Amino acid sequence: MNGVFKMPIRVLIADDIPTTREDIKRLLYFEEDIEIVGEAIDGQDAVRMTGELKPDVVLMDINMPNMDGITATEQIAVVSPQTAIIIISIQGEYEYLRKAMAAGAREYLVKPFSAEELANAIRRVYETQQRRNSLIANPSAVSFSGSSGRKKGKVITFFSSKGGVGRTTLACNMAVMLAQETKKNVALLDFDLESGDVAVMLNISAKMTLADLAQEEEHIDMQAVEGFLIPHISGVKVLPAPISPEQAELITPTHVEQLLKVMKENFDFVIIDTSPLYSETNLIVLEQSDIVVLVLTPELTSLKHVKTDAEILKKLNCEYKIKFVLNSQDNEGIKVKDVERALGSPLLVSIPADPKTVKNAVNRGVPFVMAQPNARVTEGIKELLQKLELVKNKAQEEQKKSIIMRMFSL
Repeated sequence: MNGVFKMPIRVLIADDIPTTREDIKRLLYFEEDIEIVGEAIDGQDAVRMTGELKPDVVLMDINMPNMDGITATEQIAVVSPQTAIIIISIQGEYEYLRKAMAAGAREYLVKPFSAEELANAIRRVYETQQRRNSLIANPSAVSFSGSSGRKKGKVITFFSSKGGVGRTTLACNMAVMLAQETKKNVALLDFDLESGDVAVMLNISAKMTLADLAQEEEHIDMQAVEGFLIPHISGVKVLPAPISPEQAELITPTHVEQLLKVMKENFDFVIIDTSPLYSETNLIVLEQSDIVVLVLTPELTSLKHVKTDAEILKKLNCEYKIKFVLNSQDNEGIKVKDVERALGSPLLVSIPADPKTVKNAVNRGVPFVMAQPNARVTEGIKELLQKLELVKNKAQEEQKKSIIMRMFSL
């Protein structure tokens, strides 16, 4: 290793099969910045040894006797929140990934994996966890990260682990209305890295994307970003997702963190669309956001997903950021009161279903807040902006002015 000496990343292996533990040690043998500090033979052992050894990272097998890896992860997340956990398993199904993230794991690796994949995953979760630990220890430090003293822009992220709920539609239309209503600097970032549709919905040519920015610029600053932002007629500056799915691999967690820092320092509002995945990119975005809009539709499957999403955000200490938005509300789906009862929380806004208006807007590449300013769904977006306190309620402002005028006329 070059430069100043750094303490190695301390890793605990938790797996009930001795040969698997040996294989992992062999894979990490030549990694000078990673040190194996212990081996646990089951979940109970993992919880106990984590408390004793205080490792930086635990490699946790999902299927173990006495206590499985998911249960052990839940317990470690409570008793040792400063430790990052990587779940390792032969199962690659989404349901296992969802359970792992809900339990508090930072990453999920499917066996078999290479030495490079394992080492890089350990470094990623360690670096992310160290930043989280620093913020928890000194939460006021985040407000002094900028040198200009300028007030930080507000980051609003739209997320749902269920596809097809209208996440992108809401993000695009809200960004456009926000730019038009406030006349402030608004950016729209498409972090659905594998299949983003923001450029299509806004009918802009995505010749330069987030992947090109990541590939060409080793260090991302505003000067670098400006050349990749595409202006929309509404005033929104757009950074599109990669054109092809394989280009998503060019974008690292470091790129994401640098970009978010730059955008917050140079824009009043940063609106982010995400993929329906618990990826490292999404976890960073969710943690860096000021507001997380969890989008659902009036269907049981959507309600199930959003409840899990809320649980995971709670594990990330992001519960206070959550705003539930019911999209495409109609008379045939689950009633609003039933949705709120199931969530245990009130909805911020219920946006009415208007499939014809939305479909026409998407096909034309013109946001419905511009094409149909008087549509009910447009009124829903306006209410969303007001409830998020991003724009002022004109009726309330007029009422305040009237009261003040009467006071001075007495």
